[in-house]
Amino acid sequence: MTTAQQPLGSGFGAASTAEEVIKGIDLTGKVAIVTGGYSGIGLETARVLRAAGAEVVVPARDVERARTALKDMPGAEVEHLDLLDPASIDAFAEKFLASGRPLHLLVNSAGIMATPLARDARGYEGQFATNHLGHFQLTTRLWPALVAAEGARVVVLSSRGIRFSGVDFDDLHFEHRTYEPFLAYGQSKTANALFAVEVDRRGQAQGIRAFAVHPGLIVDTGLVKHLDPAALQAAGALDSEGRPVRDLKRQMKTVQQGAATSVWCATSPQLDGLGGVYCENVDISPLVTPENEAVWAGGDGPGVLPRAVDPAAAARLWEVSERLTA
Repeated sequence: MTTAQQPLGSGFGAASTAEEVIKGIDLTGKVAIVTGGYSGIGLETARVLRAAGAEVVVPARDVERARTALKDMPGAEVEHLDLLDPASIDAFAEKFLASGRPLHLLVNSAGIMATPLARDARGYEGQFATNHLGHFQLTTRLWPALVAAEGARVVVLSSRGIRFSGVDFDDLHFEHRTYEPFLAYGQSKTANALFAVEVDRRGQAQGIRAFAVHPGLIVDTGLVKHLDPAALQAAGALDSEGRPVRDLKRQMKTVQQGAATSVWCATSPQLDGLGGVYCENVDISPLVTPENEAVWAGGDGPGVLPRAVDPAAAARLWEVSERLTA
């Protein structure tokens, strides 16, 4: 059954932290994989899930850096994974499946933003390949473990970057159009949101539900390393001394607040039986309508563009992704 794209009235909000939304939830016996779980929002997500009792596995391209970041998280596992390397993804998935463990929570939190044009070994544009295709391959390879959980959740980190672009099925990899970093980022984030829609449609009969998440604008993470600090100041994200601005009305949050919606989507009983929706501020987002699109585009108020949760586009993206990842 399709879940309505409208707020539940969760009782939480933009100011809520990951620790607050998971309070009282016991994850003992649950297994979680958190990509990007050694920095920024991913690290806070992994920390909170581990503190609630979950077995946490953090895939990382830089294993030593990840182990250093997780040194205060006893029991967290680190394994090698490079989202731009299909063989690496397969090797990680095969090793996890060989352990015989079910996978209750898969949080696809890793990502890059507004990078210069780069292509992987297959010629695929880097942001689409990292943010979407790598996680598509990882999720589908881990599908048997998600089924074995008999009640799994997949959380996909999208963002308000969906406003920059839909998915251009005619030129996914910028072979015929001029490359613009934020255009490519927007395409990848729309793909993330659509991926959650189709994971949920395909998985719910097997107990798998999926959610897309906009965490907010959190500038004190590595995600903004390719952005000019002067541009961030001009946008009001950094103050005159280069410090992050906190403004909940504009969803400018701390890392702890930014991880809250991911953790809520992964663990909250409020979402039992629901899925395939885009969430922010620890609730399901409302749809952006033509009447409120101008206000939404200006940065005030939550919402998701219909193109980012369109079932037909989600199904098409899945089929294209299958071909691209063989």
